[in-house]
Amino acid sequence: MSTGELLNVEPVELKFPFELKKQISCSLQLSNKTENHVAFKVKTTNPKKYCVRPNTGVVLPRSTCDVIVTMQAQKEAPPDMQCRDKFLLQSVVATPGIAAKDITPDMFSKAPGRVVEECKLKVLYLPPPQPPSPVLEEPDEGVSPKVSFNSRNLNGPEVTRQNVDSDDKSSEARALISKLTDEKNAAIQQSNKIRQEIELLSRGVNKSQGGGVSIAVVIAIALIGLLLGYLLKNN
Repeated sequence: MSTGELLNVEPVELKFPFELKKQISCSLQLSNKTENHVAFKVKTTNPKKYCVRPNTGVVLPRSTCDVIVTMQAQKEAPPDMQCRDKFLLQSVVATPGIAAKDITPDMFSKAPGRVVEECKLKVLYLPPPQPPSPVLEEPDEGVSPKVSFNSRNLNGPEVTRQNVDSDDKSSEARALISKLTDEKNAAIQQSNKIRQEIELLSRGVNKSQGGGVSIAVVIAIALIGLLLGYLLKNN
């Protein structure tokens, strides 16, 4: 805050949160600490860049006045975010009852017997405000936090590789079972065929020998039984 004989000016640094292509404003508060009417005027080194409302006015005795300074939207940022622009606020004791429209530039010219108070203001660029961080809420007492997993995101390549290996092993197992089933069915068919041939052979022998069984037939039946047992055991 700048404390003069006529006006207190707050703040003495105009701070703009700089953002490209966006108008930014800040305010000044002028406080008249005298019993007089005080006229003021705001000047800047870069009038095309800033808009000051009001740029001239009157502060009543023991009262305040707010001045809004607006920086026009900028297309590019200055080097190192340093600003060389400056403002000058001039104030002078005015005639009681004077209005803002009655203020003239001659009132602020320095002349014998006239006190023109001056306050220089700097311009500072600030980084733009950051968005607030999300607030983490604690879970209710006695309630376990829920955790969800995405199987596609949890060790994705490894899980995919395991699925492929599992599918390959399942295919091999199905193929082996199918092969064993086919061999078993073939063995059963062969066994039935041998059994039928034995029955036919036995009937033929009985008819030819009147119920007697020769040693050759017994040996043949035994060999066929051994062959059948061997086939069933292997399958």
